[in-house]
Amino acid sequence: MFDRSGGAGKGSGMDATTQFTETITIDRPVRTVYDQWTQFEEFPEFMEGVEEVRQVDDTHLHWVTEIGLVSREFDATIEEQIPDRIIHWRADGEIAHAGKVTFEPEGANRTNLTVNMAYEPDSVAEKLADWTGAAERRVKGDMERFKSFIESRPAPTGAHRQVH
Repeated sequence: MFDRSGGAGKGSGMDATTQFTETITIDRPVRTVYDQWTQFEEFPEFMEGVEEVRQVDDTHLHWVTEIGLVSREFDATIEEQIPDRIIHWRADGEIAHAGKVTFEPEGANRTNLTVNMAYEPDSVAEKLADWTGAAERRVKGDMERFKSFIESRPAPTGAHRQVH
């Protein structure tokens, strides 16, 4: 999905300098994990630095983040969404950020959640965070918090099942 010469994914036009992949196994069926992940407006519950995510329509999200000294608002477009399998997005405008989340069943009641991300650090703070590996650690922490978030509930907090 991410190659430095060709950008961060189909149609992104992004020449990312930072790319990484994180995977975590969650003790819930793939449908449950997917249904919870697609509750985008609940991301601030487990994603550090995410102040707000507002779902504008089926394929557009508005994000408000504050990470360190950097505050940003940006829009993102979901380019591909296959229920229980994949969500691929890219940030719109000047933010150089794209990613893909895949959901892979491991038996009937476990799911491997993999996040692939690519981005171009912009500010001095972002470049420092990139150099120290802070972004990868933050995503890994977010995934661990998501695992705790979903495993502590008997069912997902919603069932947003869209096909794009």
